[in-house]
Amino acid sequence: MGALRVWHWVSGTWRPGFVAGVRRRDAGFGTKAGRRPQPQASSKSKDPVDDQPFPGLLRTENLGVEELVDVLKAAVVDQKGPLVTLNKPQGLPVTGMGTGRPGELTLLSVLPQLSQALGLGHRELQVVRAPGKEASGLVLLSSCPQTASRLQKFFAHSRRSQRPTATYCAITDGIPEPSEGTVSVALKLERVDGIDLAVPAASPSRKDILEGVKRTLSHFHVMATGCGCALVQLQPLTVFPSQLQVHMALQLCPVLGDHTCAARVGTVLGQRFLWPATTTKPQIQVLDEALLKRLRLSPSQVAQMPLHLHLHRLLLPGTRSRDPPSELLAPVPSYFSRTLQCLRLSQK
Repeated sequence: MGALRVWHWVSGTWRPGFVAGVRRRDAGFGTKAGRRPQPQASSKSKDPVDDQPFPGLLRTENLGVEELVDVLKAAVVDQKGPLVTLNKPQGLPVTGMGTGRPGELTLLSVLPQLSQALGLGHRELQVVRAPGKEASGLVLLSSCPQTASRLQKFFAHSRRSQRPTATYCAITDGIPEPSEGTVSVALKLERVDGIDLAVPAASPSRKDILEGVKRTLSHFHVMATGCGCALVQLQPLTVFPSQLQVHMALQLCPVLGDHTCAARVGTVLGQRFLWPATTTKPQIQVLDEALLKRLRLSPSQVAQMPLHLHLHRLLLPGTRSRDPPSELLAPVPSYFSRTLQCLRLSQK
């Protein structure tokens, strides 16, 4: 097994190193549990690109409780025993923490109604695993506290063993170099204009770790490239808010639709560099004219561009200790598929 490139924060800059024996799991972007996922979109596709810039994008902030429950019920991709898996729409917060919008509907706030809608009666669902607000994809729910606890232990043990259980797909502005590697950096949350932002912390001390600084780690693998963008597989091995967005920005390849971390990447004479995260405020992502033309977007439409980060695959423990893990899959949203088609990105 070959070594993978690793980037570490050293003395205020990023320097490459190598780590041996890192194993990744290949995954495409499919639709059903228990089957090897198949790639979506093709550079030779003859289907016309949807004229709507972000088809299928759901503005969850405009929904009432009943409407949101109906959306979530329709988004269920698997329901077996106490476990319910759904494909969360982009923009729906899981909890109210860190959203900055008091009274906003969240997944957590409508779980009692969703439990009733799914025929679970008094057995209320609880969140076991879910992507952040701006990401879309798989949410794992359980109506059994013992099952939820077992799953949490499985995920925690997998993290300690550095075995990824979650696989995201992302479309990035820019192509990561090298095409496969690991990002390792200490992150902390810093309050800026009422928003908690994840920023790198150089050479954290033991006191910093105790005060909330966390060492984060993610694998990445470029699956396809086109038009100066990339389809990237991401596997986090730690849990931290906006971890994957920060890690891609540190690769100078922010995720499309990232209106928080993309501003940290500047360009001078065609060369990209990092602005200090602590002094760079979030702003609408800036895309060059050629990319806008390829995406068929006007500059004003970029503000509505959703984050192209989707949790499409989760591994779950087998029924017995010796059983291999099973997998759950969720298809990418329609706007994600449209972007793949516009950029002529297809899996190698």
